[in-house]
Amino acid sequence: MLSCRDITKKYKNVTVVDNLSFQVKEGEVFALLGSNGAGKTTTIKMILGLIRKDSGEIEKKEGLTIGYSPETPFFPPFLTGREALTYYAKIQKIDKTLISNLVGELLEVVGLEDSKTKIKVYSKGMLQRLALGQALLGNPQLLILDEPTAGLDALGRVEMMQLIGELKKQGKTIILNSHILNDIERVCDRGIIMKKGKVLKTWTRQEEHQGKSLEEIFVETVGGVR
Repeated sequence: MLSCRDITKKYKNVTVVDNLSFQVKEGEVFALLGSNGAGKTTTIKMILGLIRKDSGEIEKKEGLTIGYSPETPFFPPFLTGREALTYYAKIQKIDKTLISNLVGELLEVVGLEDSKTKIKVYSKGMLQRLALGQALLGNPQLLILDEPTAGLDALGRVEMMQLIGELKKQGKTIILNSHILNDIERVCDRGIIMKKGKVLKTWTRQEEHQGKSLEEIFVETVGGVR
């Protein structure tokens, strides 16, 4: 579905992503793992076309549609969740006759059925849920979720990962970026461990079956406790 080959991005004299290569297969949940500054979010932005790569190739399945949830989502605070999703559905030029039912269904999926609450009083967890709903508009083939559990409490994290698990069961292809390795272990099939923009290791769920947790694999790969 998606292939990145030797992609590189530099800011002045600093190489943020360094000849990075990986593939994402249809129907899998793929993890981008690494400490702060590893180049994960920059990689996502290059895939989305938000920033230009300096070199390398990014190949996507023909006609691929992508939904994106950023690490720090922002919505107009004076709107309700329903109003916000309706607004973004119109921007995507979704059939006007379908928008009301579609928005209602997505709000139910992400647990935000209350149509009267303004976004300005949303909790962090509610904002992350709304961002996931926005990413699902138009039923994209690929979802890219950048730190979807960032800032959530334990219950919020569990609920978000349950939502992602349900999307996985529905056959969605997902790229997930998270620092929380327990979350990755719950839903991801495979992923790469990055450091300073390079791939150090490709992780697969099979390795856990051989007796090593993802945390152990990660620490061994990136060089131990700092």
